[in-house]
Amino acid sequence: MQPTLASPLRDAVGEKTAKALIEKLDLHTVGDLLHHYPRRYAERGEVSDLGALEIGEHVTVAAKIEKISVRPMRQKPRSKMLEVTVTDGRRQLQLTFFNQAWRERQLTIGRWGLFSGKVGQFRDKLQLNQPDYQLLAEPGELAEGQGADVLAEFANALIPVYPAAANVPTWTIARAVRATLDILAEVDDPMPEGIRRRRHLPDLDSALRAIHQPASKEDLYRARHRLKWDEAFGLQATLAQRRLAAAARPATARPPRLGGLLEAFDAALPFALTDGQARIGDEIADDLAAEHPMHRLLQGEVGSGKTVVAIRAMLQIVDSGGQAALLAPTEVLAAQHARSIRAMLGPMARAGELDAADVSTRVALLTGSLPAAARRAALAEAADGSAGIVVGTHALLSEGVEFADLGLVVVDEQHRFGVEQRDALRAKGGETPPHVLVMTATPIPRTVAMTVFGDLETSALTQLPSGRSPIATSVVPVAEKPGWLARAWQRVNEEVAAGHQAYIVCPRIGEAAADEEDELDGMNFDSDSGRAGGGRRAGDPTLEPPPEDEGTSKRPPLAVLEVAPKLAEGPLSELRIGILHGKLPPDEKDAVMGDFAAHRLDVLVATTVIEVGVDVPNSTAMVIMDADRFGVSQLHQLRGRVGRGSAAGLCLLVTDAPAGTKARERLDAVASTTDGFELAQLDLEQRREGDVLGVAQSGRRSRLKLLSLMRDEDVIHDARTEATALIAEDPELRAYPGLAAAVDALVDPDAADYLEKT
Repeated sequence: MQPTLASPLRDAVGEKTAKALIEKLDLHTVGDLLHHYPRRYAERGEVSDLGALEIGEHVTVAAKIEKISVRPMRQKPRSKMLEVTVTDGRRQLQLTFFNQAWRERQLTIGRWGLFSGKVGQFRDKLQLNQPDYQLLAEPGELAEGQGADVLAEFANALIPVYPAAANVPTWTIARAVRATLDILAEVDDPMPEGIRRRRHLPDLDSALRAIHQPASKEDLYRARHRLKWDEAFGLQATLAQRRLAAAARPATARPPRLGGLLEAFDAALPFALTDGQARIGDEIADDLAAEHPMHRLLQGEVGSGKTVVAIRAMLQIVDSGGQAALLAPTEVLAAQHARSIRAMLGPMARAGELDAADVSTRVALLTGSLPAAARRAALAEAADGSAGIVVGTHALLSEGVEFADLGLVVVDEQHRFGVEQRDALRAKGGETPPHVLVMTATPIPRTVAMTVFGDLETSALTQLPSGRSPIATSVVPVAEKPGWLARAWQRVNEEVAAGHQAYIVCPRIGEAAADEEDELDGMNFDSDSGRAGGGRRAGDPTLEPPPEDEGTSKRPPLAVLEVAPKLAEGPLSELRIGILHGKLPPDEKDAVMGDFAAHRLDVLVATTVIEVGVDVPNSTAMVIMDADRFGVSQLHQLRGRVGRGSAAGLCLLVTDAPAGTKARERLDAVASTTDGFELAQLDLEQRREGDVLGVAQSGRRSRLKLLSLMRDEDVIHDARTEATALIAEDPELRAYPGLAAAVDALVDPDAADYLEKT
């Protein structure tokens, strides 16, 4: 009986090979093997670029044998060393074998082969020491005997090079694939024929065979396009099902009310809404008035006014007799939201108090560290409905937190929450699910929005409110221009002298062990020296590392608890300096932020705990230490904390990354534009897409092998169109059981974890 995609791997390749593929590569079925696609293709005469090899990396190269020599080893005259020189036509690579002179009979001059090993260097020449190798078939070579059998899987012009593992080289995988394809039953195609015809897709059987054994580049392109399409369609079908299911659920309609809180709030606003705020506000108002739950993503530029849009939505819910819950990722941000909402509402947020407005509600704050009495009061206000707006952290999700009538859940910085956490809060709405508004201050490229947030309606705020000041951003390259660091501290002093305030941001907290060496002594903050040391990395949970690249310093990153005293003793000694990080007790965090907001502090030295939500209009300057340690979007978010008032903002990116490195290119890009959408695209290009899809964080292996959010926008868009139409016609794909199974296989039960994360 011929094996199918669902057959165990041993049915196609035998017990021994199957065992190796299972243990080393986690491939269990024939389908797993055939979806283990080649990483790249070598081509005779146009093969691996030997000039791109890096010392220490494990490589597989395709090259031609150019020269062979056998000589005695100096230290052991009786031992022989075989030296083989291979070439890609432009550069050479040395292969060395010890006491294996017999290989001279195999490795003949002019023969092509695949050579696999760790790149080393000897006498300024790159070499592979004792490499594994597989010789390639010559045109017209007959498949006779063991030698020809070994060569057969590489008989084509395009040579597949597979992601391999220790003791399972690429040629072992190629041989297993060839043996499988030789006996594989014809693969049934689950994709509806109408879609294949409209989108000019080859059948699945042809695509799977061509991606492993392409007869031409055109065949390979068509095969890859079809298999990318399958991945995109699986994701989009799942998202279409989620959208349809959400639309089918009943929800309590929450229409606007004349003479209510929202109307009073709009009348009291000291500024006019931007066109974008007004338009998106109308969209949300219509969603809330519908009898099915809203699921909307609100993204926007730093400082575009998302909070005002969210407050207006929450007030519409309160006007209808319901409650709104705002979920923030940190206690600092939750407290900041509660303060700003109360300040913006004024007397409208003081229901039950003597100075309350005629139309009013209460704003409750609920975090895990509240004193017992304050917690009891907040719980009571949420449960009896007197608090129309409840702001909190994940403490809102805990048992014992009840709402009288939860009508809207607003999730701020949604990528910091798991699906289970959002579902837990949504479930507190009882049998009728609440409306959901998720917000992110990180602009999202279109392909990510379609793929990662495809089950949400998306609104984007791109227009900044009037009165927002420009932010000038400059790189401070202390390795090349050490004097610039002293000038940076001078600029901070100048801003404070002008009546303004400043942030100093560091990558880590710096809670060091008692025996840790203090390497910071090497940094002179008020001289021409810009080099800095630091203790061992303490693991600040707020640090989001950038993509690993050359240019980032190998020393430990600078820390708040080390930098702040150095500044207080040196270049900022005349200023009032405060410290803020995620491990401070909540009351200390509130006190520090309160002092900074009230201008009782001039400078705040902090981690990225200030990245979102912190709004102190008087802050005009920010110095980001070790800026190359942060991602592009995070740098953009951080600098959005300045220039929030009438005075212009200044952001200085301090780095010792050399010019010309990727780290510096990233910083130069941030300095060159304040367009968050442009920077978000750059961030996507520099990060692994598995990170974007949330796979790396979850520890799962991505099931997306070919689809690229960066390069395949057209494929994603077309798959979304077809999937939406098909799911609208047949939500459970009952008429297409094979397709339903393929979608389930691609998007596992935990799919929501990566479909809703960036």
